Amino acid sequence: MIVVAGESLIDLVPQGTGALAPLSPRPGGGPYNTAVALGRLGSRTSFCSRISADGFGEALLDGLRTAGVDTSLVQRGTEPTTLAVATVGTDGSAGYGFYAQGTADRLFELPASALPDGVRALALGTCSLVLEPGASAYEALLRREAGRGVFTLLDPNIRAGLIPDRDGYRARFRSWLPYVTLLKVSQEDAAWLGGSVEEWLAAGPAAVVLTRGEEGMTVRTRGSGADVGVPAVRVGVADTIGAGDTVNAALLHRLSEHDALSAPAVGALDPAAWTDILTFAARAAAVTCSRPGADPPYATELAG
Repeated sequence: MIVVAGESLIDLVPQGTGALAPLSPRPGGGPYNTAVALGRLGSRTSFCSRISADGFGEALLDGLRTAGVDTSLVQRGTEPTTLAVATVGTDGSAGYGFYAQGTADRLFELPASALPDGVRALALGTCSLVLEPGASAYEALLRREAGRGVFTLLDPNIRAGLIPDRDGYRARFRSWLPYVTLLKVSQEDAAWLGGSVEEWLAAGPAAVVLTRGEEGMTVRTRGSGADVGVPAVRVGVADTIGAGDTVNAALLHRLSEHDALSAPAVGALDPAAWTDILTFAARAAAVTCSRPGADPPYATELAG
């Protein structure tokens, strides 16, 4: 099983142009989107988070269950659901403003027991590693499960408006790297974080995947030294909401199919295997970009 831990929220996506365009509520949040994408691809997946008991929270749970995602690790709270108001540029790129004060997901608590023995991987990232007090609980989960030998994926997925202390966050990010097996980071986030792929690999991860939008994605590994890139799949872009989250899911799903959910196995993958994994992730992300909101593909859409 793959566990995805982090926030779930409601994206309010504009339907038209102008400051007062109608807003359509869509299930979202980076970790939530990753969990749904994994479920749709057919991976056994569980979501670890804290979700509101309000109507939006019930809709979020319904979305997970419909995708086949286990919700037994979900905590519940009476506080409201976080809202993210999206703005979509002419090129489909998305920005966000957040309403997260006093919301349910940021009050996540570290589970008292370790994750079940059958868990093969843990994925974390985005707002959940920024907003306290939940951020410290998710960080503790990362450290605890990595210490037990669980494969970990980290996607920082920077939301700069939520980070008042850039230098403090960058230092905290570096402190996570010894506990990370696979770091996935966008080109924009890499520039914001500073440092380099080589520095990050030296700090701990077995591999770093760098996504570069229309230019595709690359991977650099610490074991075999593989350095592989694939182009993006050309598609009519509705928006980019959930594209990076879909990449996270596709990477984990395809790594599982290669029996490579461990640091030694990731380090031993040859260029041909990485080309297959990255190409699958690029195809999955293209499907998500082709339709509005975070709507990742099903396995049948990627067959063949």
